[in-house]
This record gives sequence, structure tokens and C-alpha cells, in this order.
Amino acid sequence: MLFSRHYRYSTHTPEDEIKKRLIGQHVKIHKMDFEIFDKDRMLKIIPHAEQETNIKTLPITHVEFKGRGDKTDVLITSKMRKIDKGGPLILIFFCCFLMAMALIMLFTVKEVGYEIYAYPMIAASLLVFGIFWLRLESGYFDYVRKIRKYVKDASLGTAQAMSFAP
Repeated sequence: MLFSRHYRYSTHTPEDEIKKRLIGQHVKIHKMDFEIFDKDRMLKIIPHAEQETNIKTLPITHVEFKGRGDKTDVLITSKMRKIDKGGPLILIFFCCFLMAMALIMLFTVKEVGYEIYAYPMIAASLLVFGIFWLRLESGYFDYVRKIRKYVKDASLGTAQAMSFAP
């Protein structure tokens, strides 16, 4: 939900041709290998992170096709791996809790002097969330964008052997 991304577009390339171009391919993004395979009438793009020692938040991408006469609708859905969801969710709950406590302290407690604690709590919450979101943008969401671009280029017939560097 929060970390899912959906992208939809139409192409004149038939579904079978798109699958033929993508199935079995490997795409490298930031030195991470992603494999594309067919499962239940859709394509799955999963990361090979078995040898990875760094903590990374990686997407699993599903590509669905719907034929409409001479056009093919392509739906690309990326979501965070279940094993990676825990840390980001805890951090988001922490930031929301810190912000809620600061706002409660700011607006309900009428005694003078509590503002000195509320404002730094708000600032800390926004700072932590901002740093967290910037790291997601440069990591997880960058993987999502580059996978989406690779699939779109392959389906439109403009993809070469693509390898995305950092």
C-alpha cells in the first residue's frame, strides 16, 4: 500500500512478443541482479539478493498484460519484499507517534514551558522522516523506476542490453 507503485500504459506490441523479449532476461541495477520469469500469466521480476551483505530494501515487480484488439495494456506493479517491510514501517510509526505526541503536548497542555519540548519533537520527527524518505528515493524507488523503464523500453522495442549504473 504505502510502498506499492502502479504504472499502466498501452502499446501496439502483442503480449506474446513482449513476453518473448523479457522472459529469462536479467537486468542489473546498481550491481543488483533482477531476473524476469513467467508465472501465472504474468511476469515476475525478483531480485537475487542471496549474496548481498548490505541491508537493502528491494522491490518485487509484477507485469500483467491485457489484450485489447490491436493494443496491449501493460500494468506494472512494484511492491516491497515482505522481509524488507518491517524496518520502514517501524520508522514510519515512530515518526507518526513522535509527531502525534508533540502535537498533543502543544495543543492540549496549557502550562507554559511545554512548547520547548514540543517543537524539537516535531523537528526531529520531520528530520528523521525526511532522511528516511530521501534514502528510499535513492534506493527502493530508484529500483522501481529503472525496472519500469526497462520493461517499457522492452515492450516498445527500444531496449538494448540495459545495465543501470549507480
